[in-house]
Amino acid sequence: QVQLVESGGGLGQAGGSLRLSCAASGSIFSIYGMAWYRQAPGKERELVAAIGTGGSADYSDSVKGRFTASRDNAKNTVYLQMNSLKPEDTAVYYCNADLLLRTGVRSFHWGHGTQVTVSS
Repeated sequence: QVQLVESGGGLGQAGGSLRLSCAASGSIFSIYGMAWYRQAPGKERELVAAIGTGGSADYSDSVKGRFTASRDNAKNTVYLQMNSLKPEDTAVYYCNADLLLRTGVRSFHWGHGTQVTVSS
């Protein structure tokens, strides 16, 4: 009933930029926090950026100053602008959303992920 669909991943060059999007759809009444995570091969999934309903965001130290998260509440969409890319940013990037469904249930949902590969 709920889908989070990421897009915008692909191949980038070191020093370049990519922009990810994540659109939430389905039986959603309200969206609270949204976040981006990433998982590199052989590593645990880690939080990259978290953004509240008002648009304020927190970032991991590894991306602070290079990545910017934003959201469009009217479109139920969160974005991740990634600048000054580094090869170590290579990972599958996942969107996560804290949702209140029309059923009255509040729960976290994940997207299926989008691959980002940064070449040196």
